[in-house]
Amino acid sequence: MRIAVTGREGQVAASLIEVARGRGGVDIVPVGRPALDLARPDTIFTALEAARPDIVVSAAAYTAVDQAEDEKDLAFAVNATGAGKVAEAAARLGVPVIHLSTDYVFDGTKDGAYVETDQTAPLGVYGASKLAGEQAVAASNPRHLILRTAWVYSPFGRNFVKTMLRLAGEREEVSVVADQWGNPTSALDLADAILHAAARLRDDRSFAAFGVYHVAGAGETNWSGFARHVLDTSRTLGGPYARVRDIATAEYPTKAKRPANSRLSSERFAGVFGWVAPAWREATGRVVHTLVGGKTRQALSA
Repeated sequence: MRIAVTGREGQVAASLIEVARGRGGVDIVPVGRPALDLARPDTIFTALEAARPDIVVSAAAYTAVDQAEDEKDLAFAVNATGAGKVAEAAARLGVPVIHLSTDYVFDGTKDGAYVETDQTAPLGVYGASKLAGEQAVAASNPRHLILRTAWVYSPFGRNFVKTMLRLAGEREEVSVVADQWGNPTSALDLADAILHAAARLRDDRSFAAFGVYHVAGAGETNWSGFARHVLDTSRTLGGPYARVRDIATAEYPTKAKRPANSRLSSERFAGVFGWVAPAWREATGRVVHTLVGGKTRQALSA
C-alpha cells in the first residue's frame, strides 16, 4: 500500500515514516514543497499523481495560530483551498483521502468532550480556515475521512513537549496555562491510527462510513498538568527538569484566542475502526524517553 502524505517536514509525515518501518507492505511517500505547495494549487495534482498513491493523507497545513490573525488570506489559501485541491486530486486519481483537522473548529465552551456532531464555532482565523478545509475536502472527494485531533506532540518538529524540555534546560521554573483542557496526542499514535484506517479502506471496498472522526489521546489534562508529567518523566531519566507554575490564560495573552476546552471524544473512531489510543501519560512517557535518552536529544532546540 502506497500512502502519499502531504507535509514533508511535519510531525505526522515523520511519524508515519517511523511507524511504517515496523510493518511490511506499507510505503510512505512524503510529498511537499516545492513539488507540492498548497498555496499554489496548480502544483498539487501533478505532485500527487507522480507519487502513485493508493491513499492520500492530507497533513500539510498552515499552523501558525497567532500569525494567522494577520495572514488570513494565506491561512485560507493553504488550509481551505489547498486542502480541497488535495482531496480533489485524490478523487481524480480514484483514491480516498484522509485529512487532518483540529480541535480549533470548536469554541471550547462545551462542558465535556466534543463529539463529531457538535456545533462548530471557531474562535479565530486558524480554526475558521481549518473548518473551511473540512468543508472543501468533503465537497471534493466523497471517499474522505476527516480526522480532528488536538495537542499533537512527537520526537519530531516543534511541539509542546520539546519546548518544555528545552525551557527546563534554561530555567528553574516555567509558567504554564492551567485553565485550558484537552487530550495530549502523540503523532506516533495518530500515525498508527491513520495506518489502521488506511488498511481498512484498502481491504474493505464496500466501506461506507466516510465522514468526520475525532482521534486524540486517551484521558485529559490541562497544559500545566501535561508539562508536569513531561518534566517529571524527564527528571526520572536524568534529563532537564523545572518546576511548573500554574497561570491563567489571561496571564499569557496571545493574538488568537484558544478554546478553553479542547477535549475530543474518540469513541466513534474506536467503534468503526476498532482502534483506541493509549493513555496520554503512557504515550507521553515514551516520547520523553526517546527525546531525553535517545538519538533525538540534540534536537530539543529544533
